[in-house]
Amino acid sequence: MRKLFVVLALGGLMVSCGEKKKEEKKDGFEMTRTKTEEKTVEAKSEGVPVDMDNEGVGPFKDITFDSEIDTELAAAGEAKFNAICTACHMAEQRMIGPALKGVFERRNPAWVMNMIIGPDKMLKEDPIAKALYEEYNKAIMLNQNLSEEDTRAVAEYLRTL
Repeated sequence: MRKLFVVLALGGLMVSCGEKKKEEKKDGFEMTRTKTEEKTVEAKSEGVPVDMDNEGVGPFKDITFDSEIDTELAAAGEAKFNAICTACHMAEQRMIGPALKGVFERRNPAWVMNMIIGPDKMLKEDPIAKALYEEYNKAIMLNQNLSEEDTRAVAEYLRTL
């Protein structure tokens, strides 16, 4: 009988304490939700601006693409992209790095290719690369030591996204 009384008393205590926690969580949730919305608005207004004039720092200058996509080159670029880039980048979703679909609508082709071939140099000298570094929680894009041909192939693949 005593055991039953102790179990019921503990159960009542847990239920009564549990109700207070639910109320506290509800109040805390509402406060957190409000703060998150405010931060989201701030983050959107502070985003890295579109800059089509900046070519970045590196070997690529005055890059223009053919009107049609080179499917062989894009296929080679896709294979390289899948091997080394997908750990941090997706086409349509932010990950560790930015989503890459439509990247040539936001950045100059030479800038994109210079970032691919030499991200370490770009992070030191380019204002857009520095801003992206800050926006993406100081995640550093690693230099994959790609050749100019591999870089061009990846850029061609990015055009297909």
